[in-house]
Amino acid sequence: MMQSRIEDAVKLFEDGFGCCQAVFATYADLFGMDRETAVKLAGPLSAGIGRMREVCGVVSAMAMLTGLKQGFTDPSDEAGKTAAYEKVRTMSDRLKKEMGSIICRELLGLEEREESAKPAQRTPEYYATRPCSRMVAAAAKIIEEELLLDDFM
Repeated sequence: MMQSRIEDAVKLFEDGFGCCQAVFATYADLFGMDRETAVKLAGPLSAGIGRMREVCGVVSAMAMLTGLKQGFTDPSDEAGKTAAYEKVRTMSDRLKKEMGSIICRELLGLEEREESAKPAQRTPEYYATRPCSRMVAAAAKIIEEELLLDDFM
């Protein structure tokens, strides 16, 4: 039985990693991936994919972890594709129900993406005014309960 890593994911985010990085890197080692590779791979998917404020990075992390856990390698594997897609939908639907949206700009109250791709400075105000830490925690909890249940029982 493994201990929950929810707090670890939130800490990574609050240490300055992007939302996708924080969630993905928290669990990637369970699939043999080192931390450096995990944060490199997940980095551009943070902030709604390249700070475009589209699908929240934690959803991208959920999808990538699903691929590592139960991904398909045969392009004709319809059952494998369906199972992976269903798992991502189940987790994403649960996150949306809990948080109200899975779209970054909607979560942040933005009309559209910011002009600049440059990340905002991480300050106490940044964390206090954004739902991102809560999104990371919620996604990590859902991953543990829906995808990694056997590992965390």
